[in-house]
Amino acid sequence: MESYHILVVEDDKEILDGVGIYLKNQGYTVFKALNGAEGLKILDQEEIHLAIVDIMMPVMDGITMTMKLRETYDFPVIMLSAKSEEIDKVTGLNIGADDYVTKPFAPMELLARVNSQLRRYSRYLKMAGATQKQAQEQTYTIGGLELNEDTVEVSVDGDKVTLTPLEFKILSLLMKNPGRVFSAEEIYERVWNEKAIATETIMVHIRNLRGKIEVNPKNPKYLKAVWGVGYKIEKQ
Repeated sequence: MESYHILVVEDDKEILDGVGIYLKNQGYTVFKALNGAEGLKILDQEEIHLAIVDIMMPVMDGITMTMKLRETYDFPVIMLSAKSEEIDKVTGLNIGADDYVTKPFAPMELLARVNSQLRRYSRYLKMAGATQKQAQEQTYTIGGLELNEDTVEVSVDGDKVTLTPLEFKILSLLMKNPGRVFSAEEIYERVWNEKAIATETIMVHIRNLRGKIEVNPKNPKYLKAVWGVGYKIEKQ
C-alpha cells in the first residue's frame, strides 16, 4: 500500500498519540502537532496528503489553521470536534474542511473516514496528472461557467476559480447533466461513492460553490436549488 503522509493536530496528547498509533498500524506515515501553529510549520517541511485537525486548541485553533492551509493546499481535512461545538463544525466545513468526526469517536470510524477521503483525493490527483496524456480536453461550458476535467480547472467569465476536490466533483456532476435535479442523497452517493450518511454536508459544499461561481450567491444564476427536491445547474 502506498504510504500516505497524515498530519494529526490535537492538543490532547493522549488522543494525539492514540490516533497516531492507529494510523501507523494501517501503514500511514504520521506527523503530529499540538496546535495549529505547529501544524503549519510541518506543512512547510513535509508533503502531507491528509490532515486531521482538532477545532479547539491553544496558540492557534483548527478553524484558523484550516483557513490558512486552504490558501495553498487542497488535500483533505478532517476536523475533530466535541458535541458541544456544532456551530464550529459547520464553520469548519464552510472554510474548507472535507469532513468532521465528533468526539468521543471509535478509532475504526476515524480510519474509515481517512481511507474514504484518501481514495477520493487519490482519484482527484490522478485526474489532474493525466492532463498531458489526453489528446482531447473534456470541457463543459454553461454560459460563462467552464469546467475542464483534464486540467481540473474551473473558470467564470474567463476568471479562474479555485475549488476543493469535493467541490470540483459536485460541480462536474451537475454540469454534465444541465437541467437535471439531483437530491442531496444522490449527490453524496455519486461523489463520495458510498451510501449517503451525512447529507447536511452537501448543503455546505453547495453554499461554498455558490460563493465561488456566482456573482450574487443569494440570487444564483447557475447553481439552483429546487426546494424539497435537490440541486441543479440551470441550462443557459
